[in-house]
Amino acid sequence: MSDHQAVGMTPEAGAPVPGALSFRRARQADLPAIIAMLADDGLGAGREDASLPLAPAYLAAFAAIAADPNQFLAVAELDGAVVGTLQLSFIPGLSHKGAWRGQIESVRVASSQRGTGLGQRIFAWAIAECRARGCRLVQLTTDKSRDDAHRFYARLGFVASHEGFKLKL
Repeated sequence: MSDHQAVGMTPEAGAPVPGALSFRRARQADLPAIIAMLADDGLGAGREDASLPLAPAYLAAFAAIAADPNQFLAVAELDGAVVGTLQLSFIPGLSHKGAWRGQIESVRVASSQRGTGLGQRIFAWAIAECRARGCRLVQLTTDKSRDDAHRFYARLGFVASHEGFKLKL
């Protein structure tokens, strides 16, 4: 899996084309933009804190994600600005004949880019990354109150096949 993949690169120079979307591994400097996107909806506003300086727990979580080869915190960039994010977790398992799973979490699109098709492009990239890592299944969870997200995931081919449970600690 590459740390950077661009869509719309000029072949002769390798330079980004204005308006081209690229995906790369998140850097610590991206955290304010990522946390702001996580906080920019009704659910996130109540559980995230995008104020600066960022809470130390965000920095510790980023360090743990960056150190784990089965984690990929990605950002989508458009004209040098972070406009989307997601976390991919690659999970080995014995079920499904020892299949690896790709878990897609914390998907967010900047409010300025919602409705532009960016979410679909982010998922296409994420699914391709899971295939490249040998995953035979891609899964995600979503809050039951996110009806628009449920319809979006169904349009992408995801099936609501399981009921999930969480226990806050």
